[in-house]
Amino acid sequence: MTSLFDPLDRADFIHLRNRTVMSAMSRGFAGEGHHATAAMRDYYQRRAEGGVGLILTEGTLVHHSGDGWNNAPYIASDAHAESWRPVVDAVQAAGAAIACQLWHTGRISHSDYTIDQPVSSTNVAATGINRQNGKPYGNPRALTPEEMPTVYGYFADAARRAIDIAGFDAVELHVGHGYLADQFLDARVNDRTDRYGGSVENRCRFALELIEAVLKAVPAERVIARISPSRFMGGLYDWPDLEEMIAYFIPALSALGLKALDISCANANYVDTAGRIVRMVRPIWDGVIIGGASLTTDQAKGELDAGLLDLVTWGRAFIANPDLVDKIAHHKDWTAFEDSMRETLV
Repeated sequence: MTSLFDPLDRADFIHLRNRTVMSAMSRGFAGEGHHATAAMRDYYQRRAEGGVGLILTEGTLVHHSGDGWNNAPYIASDAHAESWRPVVDAVQAAGAAIACQLWHTGRISHSDYTIDQPVSSTNVAATGINRQNGKPYGNPRALTPEEMPTVYGYFADAARRAIDIAGFDAVELHVGHGYLADQFLDARVNDRTDRYGGSVENRCRFALELIEAVLKAVPAERVIARISPSRFMGGLYDWPDLEEMIAYFIPALSALGLKALDISCANANYVDTAGRIVRMVRPIWDGVIIGGASLTTDQAKGELDAGLLDLVTWGRAFIANPDLVDKIAHHKDWTAFEDSMRETLV
């Protein structure tokens, strides 16, 4: 039987003191110039001191063209990476590992943030209102194939900075939640007629090329990809051609040398969304699988024991409980998350 408190010790991934993970959650408390701050250091340090095994940072932008969030941190320059170093040092000193989530929002943005027109797989704007600025999402332009290597370079350069300058243990590529790479994977968004749209293979091409570029920049055992083939968006939302997509995309990731997947459900019920995907992925993936978010501790133990998950995430529970892992270990009650907790970084 595998316990939440067993270490993860594999040749193909970073060593972790236990199986608990703080999920990546956007917070929006970066300082001037989108640099990491002392308050951010203290926030992550408290979770590390509370016993977590791995922290996935909030989305950290690889370039201003990918911005779409008020006061989000960047890792688009060496100076940005250097601002993260005190955060990383504090977390590691407390015994946890930390991975930088690399982020590009694509069309889930507005020129208020990107300066230039947002980019995407498509030139069709996302529906709805951007809750960050209260305006409709901006009209994107579709990336040309000639531009794509530049975008891949943003991620590869950010990954190098994260590992070599900031000292992160790993990086997580955000390939889910409707952001840039997911805008290519999702047939309801991707309306292209070139080699990056149409068929399953074509829709996967952008994400695979992006991940390949990052794997050439940093060691494979220090790279995680976050995907969300099933999540809740005003109702259950699956990738079109879900089974065919999984059957092609997951072995292709393995062939590239990727070793870890974070299968996210974006605040949805795990059983109905990511849990279904985990059960599709596990038979064809022998790397690390990270997931959970909404599980009870008993459910988490069940997923570990069944060999479905290797690491278990919690999200908002960590906002409400910096010492969540200690509370789990000592069978203490958890503080309930409240929306007002988003307003401060404690």
